[in-house]
Amino acid sequence: MKNIENAVTFNKLKWDTDFFGVTSAKAILHRPLTLDEWNELKTSFKDFQFISIENQHSEPVNAQMIGKDISAFLVDVNIQFVKKIIGPNEMPKNVTSHQSLERNDQMIEIADFQFSKFTDDPELAKRGGDQIYRQWLINSFGKPDKFYALSKDEMGDINGFLLFSYSDNACVIELIAVSQSETKGGIGTSLFKAVEYAAYQRGFNEIKVGTQARNMGAINFYHKVGCKQVGCHQVYHLWNL
Repeated sequence: MKNIENAVTFNKLKWDTDFFGVTSAKAILHRPLTLDEWNELKTSFKDFQFISIENQHSEPVNAQMIGKDISAFLVDVNIQFVKKIIGPNEMPKNVTSHQSLERNDQMIEIADFQFSKFTDDPELAKRGGDQIYRQWLINSFGKPDKFYALSKDEMGDINGFLLFSYSDNACVIELIAVSQSETKGGIGTSLFKAVEYAAYQRGFNEIKVGTQARNMGAINFYHKVGCKQVGCHQVYHLWNL
């Protein structure tokens, strides 16, 4: 795919292949493709049973070619947010920050996510898609490049967490979860402020996060904590079974 290096990023997905039991790959379309570029990309799809196609900024030209030429379906519209960190900030008193955290079953218990492209796609759902985010969290434990903000109640039990990392000069929010019994207590805001504090202390001035367009609760939350929407990416799934 040398002719379309600047237009497309195409990678095999080893973790997904192992987890779902189907050969998997991901194509990220960075700009509108020419017909020749699209035809070249399509030849790569034949080598895989499952391909995730991310049409960045929901480019109409790409959406039209996907809709006309292949049997892929739209499974997600991913909304991208950014917040510029203007410090210094204060660390919330009820939140602690950690790195290389050991496995914590209380965190796994509250890692229950209602919206997921892994369950919206029936083929992924029947292959264990409902366990993806829990497995994501479990895989993060003990790793030095993974960071956590933890909120605890008066009894010392974890009632919320935020998993984040650092990439490309930005702090990236990976997962955030709050106990369903305490969703109105400002826990999410405290977790976000703790990440702002941690990122600023490390010299980072930007937080990035993405969420599904259907997840209005998350979208409203990120607006509430001062994030600005910067992208809207269509995600298609293509199956060759």
